Amino acid sequence: MPTLTMPTVLSFDRKLEPSDAVMYSGNWSEISKTNGWEPIELFDRRNRAVKSNFKQEVLNDEEELKKQIEEPNLSWGDDATLPSNRDTLRVSFSLRVLGGINKPSACNKKDYQDKFTGVIDSYKSDIGFGELANRYACNIANGRFLWRNRVGAQEIIIYVKHNSLDSPLIFNAYDYPLNKASSEDDSVATLGGIIEQGLNDDNNIFIEVDAYAKLGNRQRVWPSQEMVLKIPKGEKSRHLFALDGNAAMHCEKIGNALRTIDDWQTGSESPIAIEAYGSVTQRGVAYRSSRNDFKTLLTKWMNDDDLSDIEKHFVVAMLIRGGVFSEGE
Repeated sequence: MPTLTMPTVLSFDRKLEPSDAVMYSGNWSEISKTNGWEPIELFDRRNRAVKSNFKQEVLNDEEELKKQIEEPNLSWGDDATLPSNRDTLRVSFSLRVLGGINKPSACNKKDYQDKFTGVIDSYKSDIGFGELANRYACNIANGRFLWRNRVGAQEIIIYVKHNSLDSPLIFNAYDYPLNKASSEDDSVATLGGIIEQGLNDDNNIFIEVDAYAKLGNRQRVWPSQEMVLKIPKGEKSRHLFALDGNAAMHCEKIGNALRTIDDWQTGSESPIAIEAYGSVTQRGVAYRSSRNDFKTLLTKWMNDDDLSDIEKHFVVAMLIRGGVFSEGE
């Protein structure tokens, strides 16, 4: 039988669809109340800072270095903080979990698609989505999606609502370490079971998440930063994300946190986000080589080579992530 190679057209829709997350301010004593939480507005911050980065030729020229050190480093950008009478940040988003993992959204090779559907159906029946669902649930419970807003918070509580629950699931984020990708906790298992239903295509799953982080009065909060190209010199250099004037976080940033479940690769001390080559741009490292990257493992699986359950989990997690994986540029 000839080797099945990747089609020239192959793509998969994302199966975890978080919304953008909106940020509010309130007080820790009122986290059980839905009313009274105020939107956090962005404001301009202008500073006169000191230069700390110089080209080597400037460092070699004492006169030029002295001249540049004396020049002010003017900083102008968006900022966001809690008000003086409020000590807690609320971050709210929703999550849809979709099924249909066994069918690409686009594929121009029928024999490849037919084999792919059979392979994923076998994974679903023999292994199941429970392990992956538990890992996604764990990243809701631990508040990883708060990113920098999680660092140094005095307390963090996560509320999760779903119509199958009589009352919200409540998680103390610090009970779930960020260096662990899964949990045997009963509440995490319950949330994982709900997510698994969506991945199985058993139900249309819609989850609402409210995270409360006690930071302290007037403490800075961290919305997502917008990418603005070619900013003219002297103009605002930092643009933060807002929805209708409310400080907010991009859905892509929430999604990246939820899929930070790959502790199957080697070389990283804690889980990394699911990526085809295990890329972590902040570290300039790709933890997955040409032997255990997504395309290599999927091609092996499609040609009936032996894959471990861990390798299959990674491949399916990439399908849940979604993307364009055609053989070509």
